Amino acid sequence: MICLIFSLGFSCDMTDTNKKNQKQNKKDVTAKEILGNPDYLAISYGGYRQNSRDIQPTVEELKEDMKILAAMNIKLLRTYNTRLKHASNVLKAIHELKTEDPDFEMYVMLGAWIDCENAWTDQPPNHDKENAEANEAEIQRAIKLAKLYPDIVKIIAVGNEAMVKWATSYYVQPWVILKWVNHLQNLKQEGELPKTLWITSSDNFASWGGGDKEYHVEDLNKLIKAVDFVSMHTYPMHDTHYNPQFWGILEGEDTLTTIKKINTAMERARDYAIAQYQSTTDFIKSIDSTKPIHIGETGWASASNGFYGKEGSKATDEYKEGIYYQLMRTWTNKHNISCFYFEAFDEPWKDANNSGGSENHFGLFRVNGAAKYAVWDWVDQDAFKGLTRGGNPIIKTYNGDIEKLLDKIEIPPIKEKILVKVK
Repeated sequence: MICLIFSLGFSCDMTDTNKKNQKQNKKDVTAKEILGNPDYLAISYGGYRQNSRDIQPTVEELKEDMKILAAMNIKLLRTYNTRLKHASNVLKAIHELKTEDPDFEMYVMLGAWIDCENAWTDQPPNHDKENAEANEAEIQRAIKLAKLYPDIVKIIAVGNEAMVKWATSYYVQPWVILKWVNHLQNLKQEGELPKTLWITSSDNFASWGGGDKEYHVEDLNKLIKAVDFVSMHTYPMHDTHYNPQFWGILEGEDTLTTIKKINTAMERARDYAIAQYQSTTDFIKSIDSTKPIHIGETGWASASNGFYGKEGSKATDEYKEGIYYQLMRTWTNKHNISCFYFEAFDEPWKDANNSGGSENHFGLFRVNGAAKYAVWDWVDQDAFKGLTRGGNPIIKTYNGDIEKLLDKIEIPPIKEKILVKVK
């Protein structure tokens, strides 16, 4: 019998604070009031249910998802681009839900995708120039949507991991992001956009100065001062393969129970994320001591047939995903940090030719609406009663059988063996 299982312990009971906030829904809350407020949980969202983004989710499907997320007290979504219909349809879905129920509350950090010249083409990417035409179109669509839905769009994020140098297909130099951030800030000053609309860029912790000093350039300093807050990404799961300094079973841990070994490893993964947040904070505060810093992305896949699976770092299963979700929510809520947890639902288009690829399995819910271990507690408390996804009721994966779930878990390798393998 495997023991010492963590209790996820999330309650859907409405606290007095939540009741008070619900009564205040009539007022137009701002990004400043939402960010860092544990009563406004954030999540990264893509509603794609097929293995191609050519098949866009319908407004009705998006409304299904909005209701599921709202039942978990999630009130702030992050989207990624404006070129496809997804973002505008998400806003339309929220608008319709608010019309149907004035107490429905959901806000959006609207992403505008930014590319370098020749990105996603058969030509070599030119990282010193931008795809000016496409980037301007993205920004213009974001402006239009922010004007059309000022009660929903509270933040615009210019670029997604657009400055980190491992994004070799499309990354740009910081001056490109700075250019468009300044453009949006100027529109706020001119009254064309609400002054309470916050502008940011969402990028890897290293891109914000929390890693290698090659990113410490003057344009980054200017960008830090220009944004209303910093949105940084941290992914310990990826580093269980690429930089496994925190991963694996350490000396003296071999006598622990299976679950205790895994829980201890996941606590180190959380601490690794905290260290990246802190290193980024230290640099940001050296440039602008007043700048708020939130987590634009962090997450943990529940499956992988690659680097992170049983033939690799043995990092991915539903149990580990659930523990990471709990640990990060607990830490960020305690310290008033918004965490756009990645992500709400599995998206099979992300690695369409490899159904077992980790990118397809970051969701808290499977595509069919089955609730993974991370959110089993919400099912127990009937948070999703009467809600469906694609006609399927929201039930637990593994039919809620914890022993069947635990049969799938893998103990992380001995640390020394990981380091030898990576070398």
